[in-house]
Amino acid sequence: MDEYAPFADIYDEWSAEMTADIPFYVGLADEADGPVVELAVGNGRVAIPVARETGRKVIGIDRSPSMLAQARERVAAAGLDVELREQDMRDFELDEQAALVYCPYRALMHLSTWKDRRRVFERVAAALKPGGRFSWNTFVFDVRLAAGYSERLRRRPDGRTWEWTEYDPTEARIDITAYLDQPGKDPRRLSLWWINRSEWEGLIDVAGLEVEALYGGFERQPFTKDSREFVWVARKPA
Repeated sequence: MDEYAPFADIYDEWSAEMTADIPFYVGLADEADGPVVELAVGNGRVAIPVARETGRKVIGIDRSPSMLAQARERVAAAGLDVELREQDMRDFELDEQAALVYCPYRALMHLSTWKDRRRVFERVAAALKPGGRFSWNTFVFDVRLAAGYSERLRRRPDGRTWEWTEYDPTEARIDITAYLDQPGKDPRRLSLWWINRSEWEGLIDVAGLEVEALYGGFERQPFTKDSREFVWVARKPA
């Protein structure tokens, strides 16, 4: 089942606010001494500029055929060396160990259980060569932000409904329904699970990785109590 198919045709608009992550991941890829892998590659929003700016081959992994179809069209049009694979990030394997694995745009928040998150981290650790890096970004849990998501309706400037958001405190889960006021189309729905700092550190530890850096933003600013984004860089011990 392609659960992200309903979002494929609106993904560009959905992700338009996120641009600051691209230079960050480009920088990490430029420093990588070996293969580069993107988990949850989607339609190539990050992988394509990473390949273009660094000249490196990027392996993009996603389980959504609809998103990958868009990515393949864009990669072909750009003439870049991006290999796209339909795989689940919980089970991916590589023929050659990677120097960098990254997962942008808070995609790890779609994993609902500790078991699934641990599987991803263990697969990443197995895929990295010694000294290789794993990087990702997610929201920082903020009770004030959660309260704002409790029942929130957002509209576009033209007045059309954009999204309805609900927060379930029993599971630290945000449920997002995007309507777009399109007759004949079902509402699009997805969920995100918030994870706190100690849980991320636990996942890094059980996978046998080490924290290289935790930033509060994509300009590598220090992580403080006022930070609203986790930007992690972990490393596989040499």
